[in-house]
Parts: sequence; C-alpha cells; structure tokens
Amino acid sequence: MTELPELSGKVALVTGASRGIGYGVAEALVARGDRVCITGRNEDALKEAVERLGADRVIGVAGKAHDLTHQSEAVGRTMEAFGRLDFLVNNAGTNPVFGPIADLDLDVARKVFETNVVSALGLAQKTWHAWQKDNGGAIVNIASIAGLAPSPFIGAYGVSKAAMINLTQQLAHEFAPKVRVNAIAPAVVKTKFAQALYEGREAEAAASYPLGRLGVPADIGGAAAFLTSVQSDWVTGQTLVVDGGLFLNAGVG
Repeated sequence: MTELPELSGKVALVTGASRGIGYGVAEALVARGDRVCITGRNEDALKEAVERLGADRVIGVAGKAHDLTHQSEAVGRTMEAFGRLDFLVNNAGTNPVFGPIADLDLDVARKVFETNVVSALGLAQKTWHAWQKDNGGAIVNIASIAGLAPSPFIGAYGVSKAAMINLTQQLAHEFAPKVRVNAIAPAVVKTKFAQALYEGREAEAAASYPLGRLGVPADIGGAAAFLTSVQSDWVTGQTLVVDGGLFLNAGVG
C-alpha cells in the first residue's frame, strides 16, 4: 500500500489477520486511516502481513486466539503502541473436522468452541476493560451463514457460529450504549480456510449464488468497515449476512 490516507485517529484489533478474511478486514481499516493490531499463529506470516499493510500503521502479535496470555498481550500491545482501542474484530476461528456431527470427537468440539466462541468473549472482555468501557467503540464478530442454517459436514463449526451470533446479541445488550456489537455472517469466501468447500469445483460452487461468484476477503472487509463507522451508529446486536444472495434460494426446489 503506497499511498495511505491521513490517520483517522481510530485503532482496531483484528484477530486471525495474517491472511484471508482477517487480512481483508485489516486492509479495509488501514485504507481508511485506522491503525491496526493484527494477530495470527504464524509469526513469519504475520510479519509479512504487517509489511504489506504498512509497518507505520500496523503491528502484529503472534499467538493462539484461545490463549489467555496471548489475548492480554494483544490488547496490551495495542494500547501501548497506539494509546487506545476503538474496534475489535473477532475473526480468528477453526474448523478442524469435516464430517457428520454424529461421529464428532467431543474433544474436537471443545476445541472448536474454545477458539471460535470463548476466545471472542475473552477478547471482548479485555477490550471493554482496557478502553471501550469508558470511551466507547465497536465490536464485530465474524460468524457464518453456517450459524443460521444447518450445514452438512461442518456441523460443529456451524453450532459454534450460532453461539457467536447469540454472544453478539448478549454483548450488544450489556455493552450498550457505549459500545455497539454486531456480527457478519459470510457465505463461502475464497480463502485457504474455506478451500475444501470449493477447490477444484469453484464454478459449480458459485452456480448457486445469485450474484454469480464466491466471496472474496474484501467483501467482508467492506462490511466490517461499515459496522465500525459512523454510518452504522444506530446499528447494534445485528448479524449482517454477506452471502452473494445465497439465502435467496432457500425453499426453492
């Protein structure tokens, strides 16, 4: 990014942002002038992402989203580097299994919930106490359309995203009026995380989308930028479905 806008004065923490949707969100926020802390498990990938986004605007904190020490470090480093923390985007997630939920290893289910739901709650708590409780801000949770309807073969992931949607409503109720909390529910977005859902059959996968294509990270980045902007100041507790029109086909034989 060679030409950056003037600083907006706002600061965001985006989890799981070394690539994919998280990177797309970070890119959108940097493009409008925010300063951003990104997190990810792979330190080398995180450093590369920071360089691409602009090391004068972005810092990276490596670690696992569900690790409490990492959560504290991410929030602490953001406050130390930028002096504030207006926006939290809970994007980090996992889906280590693909198959019927009837045969799901319960230890795997616990891992999915720990990463996808409990870590989001922990980071929301830490962000609230560090800055937002007294100064306001916004939280965006990256959910999924799998949390809104049954999704064969990714059942545990879908159930965890349904929990994330409800968590969004709970936080929106408790954190109002200081902090707005919303969720985004994407359909399939072309990322490494979702590759198994479209690799080798992208045209077939996209055929069911009225807009004729799968999503890209910038689609979700734009939605997150909206939900952390003044244009959405009267929006909280909502789940914005960003699905290329896929749900329009519900009930069509």
